Amino acid sequence: MDAFVTLSSGQRMPAVGLGTWKSAPGQVKQAVLAALDCGYRHLDCAAAYGNELEVGGALALRVGPGKELNREEVFVTSKLWNTKHHPEDVEEACRTSLAHLGLSYLDLYLIHWPMAFQRGNELMPRRGDGSVCYSDTHYRDTWLAMERLVDKGLVRAIGLSNFNARQMDDITSTARHKPAVNQVECHPYLSQANLLSHCRTAGVCMTAYSPLGSGDRPWASADKPQLLEDPRLGAIAEKYCKTPAQVVLRWHVQRGVACVPKSVTPARIQQNVQVSDFCLSEEDMQRMASLDRNERLIVPAVERDGQRVWRDAEHPHFPFHDAY
Repeated sequence: MDAFVTLSSGQRMPAVGLGTWKSAPGQVKQAVLAALDCGYRHLDCAAAYGNELEVGGALALRVGPGKELNREEVFVTSKLWNTKHHPEDVEEACRTSLAHLGLSYLDLYLIHWPMAFQRGNELMPRRGDGSVCYSDTHYRDTWLAMERLVDKGLVRAIGLSNFNARQMDDITSTARHKPAVNQVECHPYLSQANLLSHCRTAGVCMTAYSPLGSGDRPWASADKPQLLEDPRLGAIAEKYCKTPAQVVLRWHVQRGVACVPKSVTPARIQQNVQVSDFCLSEEDMQRMASLDRNERLIVPAVERDGQRVWRDAEHPHFPFHDAY
């Protein structure tokens, strides 16, 4: 893989990384080893995924003195979870991720969501009725603590995830260390064209999570279309003798969007990084753009009164009430 995006921090981040969300314990270590062995140099992790210890086990086998790779060759991202937004909790949370991953620094550390949850070690603090317990910690205060991680050398760059354009501007307007990245759901059914344009203007790299439409999301209903089975995408893939996934990932890369596809299958892991040997024509880029449905697939939702609704829509910092 030889495609990179250059961050505002000056770092070069490989445009395709391995996502580790939904990778089950017992599988993620082998997936990381397979990825590193076939050329991936970018790993996307998070405390909330519950598998950083296992990712660290794989890194220990491949990265470091006397191993195949130097630490500087692998770009590692992690994310601060919602229960750790209080400024007093940020450094400890970062150090916990570093300890689990077996690293002395992170290349990139993101605020996972703009919404703070009640402080503590419970991933999803809930009331008796099942609703989530929120906190009123503002993400601007969290950002100040994130900046101190850069000052201390614990992280090389900091950024955001799931922030809308207004929230992003809220941070950049006062930041000492500007956000390098905003990682958001993005795929041909949710092209995020307006947010991408906003990020470009702000000098923020957009990274796509669930870049292939997350067909394995556990709450997907049978009547929802599957991106990778879309016949329009299939026709483009056939033209280039590539898989639909490779075409989607190439579309991201040509837009200047980094992406972190998840897989635990070695053959797919290898295919997903092989996107530098072809180029989509302008006409096919426009065909890809026409697939946009402006449809979010990855918002946490719950059943209320027989309706499926966004779980955190009442949080004052819920990001998806804004158009982008």
